[in-house]
Amino acid sequence: MTIYIALLRGINVGGHNKIIMAELRSSLEQLGLHNVRTYIQSGNILFESGEIEELLQKIIHEKIKEDFGISSDVVIRTAEEIQQIISHSPFSDQEISEAKQSCKGECLHVAFLPTAPSKVNSDKFLSYTSDQELSVINGRDVYLLFYDSIRNSKLGNNIKKLEVPATVRNWKTLMKLSSMVEEVKHKKSE
Repeated sequence: MTIYIALLRGINVGGHNKIIMAELRSSLEQLGLHNVRTYIQSGNILFESGEIEELLQKIIHEKIKEDFGISSDVVIRTAEEIQQIISHSPFSDQEISEAKQSCKGECLHVAFLPTAPSKVNSDKFLSYTSDQELSVINGRDVYLLFYDSIRNSKLGNNIKKLEVPATVRNWKTLMKLSSMVEEVKHKKSE
């Protein structure tokens, strides 16, 4: 069985698309997903399955639509992919440290895409970078570093230029998901 992380787009944001995480876990367990866990209310789901990513994306999307009446994009990564995203951050410790000093809120984020954007759309999006808003696209993952804030940033507001659905998570959330993966692995090895 593979450990997966499903990231839902637009769940429990600004009072919209409300889903109680206990109900979501129960709903997904009905699909045959194992060891379903959630982190905070924004649709971060860790689970185990023997199915492939594409099928999981589809059945989770349909189950949420059926049970909650919400059509949310579902982006999935394996536990190993999450670890690689964390270990391959394109920003130096110095860049992150400098951004943290001036940023209002979290400075480092990753936008997760179900498929890689085209070169044309990537170039369009990257044209919004500046010395205060940095981005690196690595396949289906878009690293974002803000020296001010993701709110009202040109990069944050133009992710749609990639023309691929995206859901963004801050680094703190990624680190928590990574530690949850380690807990699951540890329990399996006992």
